[in-house]
Amino acid sequence: MQLVDKVALITGGASGIGRATALLFAREGATVVIADLNAQAGRAVVNDITQAGGRAYFESTDVSDAAECQRVVEHTLSEFGKIDILFNNAGIIRRATVLDLSEEDWDRVMAVNVKSIFLLSRGVIPHMQKAGGGSIINTASGWGLTGGAKAAVYCASKGAVVLLTKAMAVDHGPQNIRVNCICPGDTDTGMLRSEAQQLGEASDRFLAEAAKRPLGRVGTPEEIARAALYLASDASSFVTGTALVVDGGGLAGSL
Repeated sequence: MQLVDKVALITGGASGIGRATALLFAREGATVVIADLNAQAGRAVVNDITQAGGRAYFESTDVSDAAECQRVVEHTLSEFGKIDILFNNAGIIRRATVLDLSEEDWDRVMAVNVKSIFLLSRGVIPHMQKAGGGSIINTASGWGLTGGAKAAVYCASKGAVVLLTKAMAVDHGPQNIRVNCICPGDTDTGMLRSEAQQLGEASDRFLAEAAKRPLGRVGTPEEIARAALYLASDASSFVTGTALVVDGGGLAGSL
């Protein structure tokens, strides 16, 4: 029970890595607030948590919208009195080169993957400062550290997340606010499977290619969630500004 009495706000918490993290944080004693656009899936996660004896709450939220981000922060504070952990996990991907990418897709990916971190952190940090500290975790990607084919805007957005994380760690370390990011490799989520569709590839072939890494498989959402738990808990009390790679060795030969 590493997160007893903690309140965690998780974006993109209705599915994939966010869902696995919400379930894990709740098992570890945290009260979990899930911010997501998918109300049906989000409420299902809340139901799973409450049925297991935990505490959870769902907020329908477009994390790219400043007013909605402010609302979810204010509602969380009103309901639970504090935010100890902010997991900026919401993200989307568009697989295309710059020649094939629309301006609309560029703007949407950057808004969800990067702007949302700015908006929610801006809302949460003042309350963490008053409380004497906190932990902010951002979901980046292995493609935030190295480039990938037909993923120009995704790579750009995740590279921005890595350096935004480091800059925030420098700025807010003196207030005992730790800021870190996770750089997952290919993980078995709906988003990974959607990439195959975007590229017009067969799902089984795409996943087989994604598994070509030293550990010989893609990751699971639960494995990424355990990395988030480490960064959220006191186990990482002297860790800030890091980009934690969790990718089965996929980048081991390229960095």
